[in-house]
Amino acid sequence: MVAETALKLLNTVGLEGLTLRAIAKELNVKAPAFYWHFENKQDLLDEMATEMYRRMAKGVKLESATTWQDRLTATNRALRAALLRYRDGAKVFSGARFTGTDYGPEMEATLHALVDAGFTLPQAVRAAATAYLFTIGFVTEEQGVHPLPGQRRAGYDVAERAKRLSDFPLAAAAGPEIFENYDDGFEEGMRLVIAGIEARYRARGRRRG
Repeated sequence: MVAETALKLLNTVGLEGLTLRAIAKELNVKAPAFYWHFENKQDLLDEMATEMYRRMAKGVKLESATTWQDRLTATNRALRAALLRYRDGAKVFSGARFTGTDYGPEMEATLHALVDAGFTLPQAVRAAATAYLFTIGFVTEEQGVHPLPGQRRAGYDVAERAKRLSDFPLAAAAGPEIFENYDDGFEEGMRLVIAGIEARYRARGRRRG
């Protein structure tokens, strides 16, 4: 109940405005009652991230992900979509400690897919973590421009940016690639991550052989 209310409130006030007092007011309870359940705001964020994950996991269908490449891509697409449903969703998720073991089955399946493909467990962990961290970082930057789908923060006018950077033509021309077409940017970024994992670990495997 508390985490659900906090996630609803998050879209209105953002992470900075999300306080235990504000949530208590929304639930019509006194703030001190919260401290029986959450010692501090980070404890609340941990529970919110866990709830976000639960909701994401219910909607993820990975039957068609027959390779580790497909699995990493599909899971991180789902993660990005889940984070974008909430204002500052990536910031809430980043660094959170899940309060349950709901993530266990999905993590186990992903690591199995990598290990079964020939990765060592440390390589599998690093590959999965790198794709995950790319997604968290990408969405953090994306939500800096678009707090919620359809919204755009002031100050991200690409044409105005190009004028200010007129002395630096390549940097000026990079604006649309950085601040527009986030769907395409994410997909290409994931392809780069996957290709990097393939090149790094397949090459090392050949040298050992």
